[in-house]
Amino acid sequence: MSSSPDFSQMHPPQPSLDQVTRSYEAIQDAFDQASTPEERVAAVRRWDELARTLMTWGSMANLRFSQDTRNPAYKAERELCDELSPSFTELEVAFKRKLIADPNNADIKQAFGDHAFALWETDITTFEPAIRDDLVQENKLTAEYVELLTSAKLAYQGETYNLSGISRFAQDSDRQVRHETAELMWSWFEDNGEALDRIFDDLVELRTRMARSLGYDNYIDLGYRRMQRVDYNQQDVERFREQVQTRVVPLAKQIRERQAKTLGVERLMSWDEAIHDSQGNPAPEGDHDWMLERATEMFDAMSGEMGEFFRMMRQRGLLDLKIREGKASGGFCTSMPDYDVPFIFANFNGTKGDVEVFTHEVGHAFQNWMSRDKELLAYQWPTYEACEIHSMGLEFLTWPHMDKFFNDAERFRTIHLTESLLFLPYGVAVDHFQHLIYENPDATPAERKQLWLEMEATYLPWRDWGDLSYPASGGRWQRQGHIYNSPFYYIDYTLALSCALQLWDKSERDYEGTLKDYIALCSRGGEAPFLELVESAGLVSPFEEGCLDAVVARAERELGLSS
Repeated sequence: MSSSPDFSQMHPPQPSLDQVTRSYEAIQDAFDQASTPEERVAAVRRWDELARTLMTWGSMANLRFSQDTRNPAYKAERELCDELSPSFTELEVAFKRKLIADPNNADIKQAFGDHAFALWETDITTFEPAIRDDLVQENKLTAEYVELLTSAKLAYQGETYNLSGISRFAQDSDRQVRHETAELMWSWFEDNGEALDRIFDDLVELRTRMARSLGYDNYIDLGYRRMQRVDYNQQDVERFREQVQTRVVPLAKQIRERQAKTLGVERLMSWDEAIHDSQGNPAPEGDHDWMLERATEMFDAMSGEMGEFFRMMRQRGLLDLKIREGKASGGFCTSMPDYDVPFIFANFNGTKGDVEVFTHEVGHAFQNWMSRDKELLAYQWPTYEACEIHSMGLEFLTWPHMDKFFNDAERFRTIHLTESLLFLPYGVAVDHFQHLIYENPDATPAERKQLWLEMEATYLPWRDWGDLSYPASGGRWQRQGHIYNSPFYYIDYTLALSCALQLWDKSERDYEGTLKDYIALCSRGGEAPFLELVESAGLVSPFEEGCLDAVVARAERELGLSS
């Protein structure tokens, strides 16, 4: 775009299928009739520009819906996007097939690199026209899940909260408050359990049918390809899960045992897990506006690129961080490539998680900003496990500045490190559970809940739900939206966290050098596959034997625990 509009001025045009089809026909004609390599490359660039425009509209449609799920216009736009996206995918895949099958595609490879072709080759194995209607239905089901969770209204102490709002009480210093609000939240899940089971039943059946239509035994192989995993496989992931089980679960169990002693409780209950000492968790010292001022100071101090970037995000209205009724829960970063900007969505609720989620999403946004000039849209973002290095890495690299947000920054850092270690077992439990689900697509809702309980026993053996009957019977996983909406995504957080912990370890020894390596990694975007990006940043692959040993050993020393 020639100008730099504020977010309120961004109104990407709504495409039609006829219009996009004609654009594709014109691009394919230009490619077929090209007489020079330069003309062929120019046709590919035209296609990439079209892809950017469609992504901008799709990102905006989904973002607006998340900002207000009750707005009928936003809902209609999201539904139109859900309807059209599979047809756009069909056109896109047909063009990628043309590029891959072209015996004279050396000029395209020379212009854009081999990695683009590796990504495109996975993409063409994930779509056939026979599954177009199924993809539309999948979009509708995931939207239904989001709307259902957003509709929650939980009354407590004279106030009404949504799921994001009620979550703040998980960190309340009063144990009774924690238990009461946990009971309230899980009662809502129990009341809506039938709908949650039905949505997931339909999703599993749908995804399994799509996989079999494409020639796969089950959804797992298709799911990996949809995630564009080009340099590792299911066996690599299994080995990583085993390393977490062997190396991290025993440490996590020690952390939970010490936590119970610190809190002075005989049994550490699930509603105690978010509190790490009798003082309660540290919370930011100010409100939304105060937080943004402190963040501006922080990023200015970290580097010129980061300071300039964050000021741009504020000035152009590319942050939506306040919690409100009708707004979807959670946090994410998206991008509008036609405007060359990312956008950060979150729900501040007054807890330390505001700082963690915020710095996490800024990491995504900064990487996208640093990669905005990549010659292909496919290179603006890396695959998801690499994306999460940028987000989780920035969480640790902002540690020296946490005194801007907290009175007791050292206690925040200790808790953040502790919870990062505790997340690894949970993250691999989610991944292992999803593999079991799609290996057994005919499992009943009760059998799925039993599978989740087996995951808790394996990876989270300390978990005690007490009298919270719904999660105690295996319903905890239904709170994890990724399982519904982004199958096989969740392992990416743990793979990235193993790398982010290495950045933390390195930064404790050489902060400026590590920050420089981090910015260089962000600048590479998605121009290379995951393992190559990891190596380029001087990090150890999560699939290498012993990859967790050094960071776990350092964490044990920092936390005063022993292996």
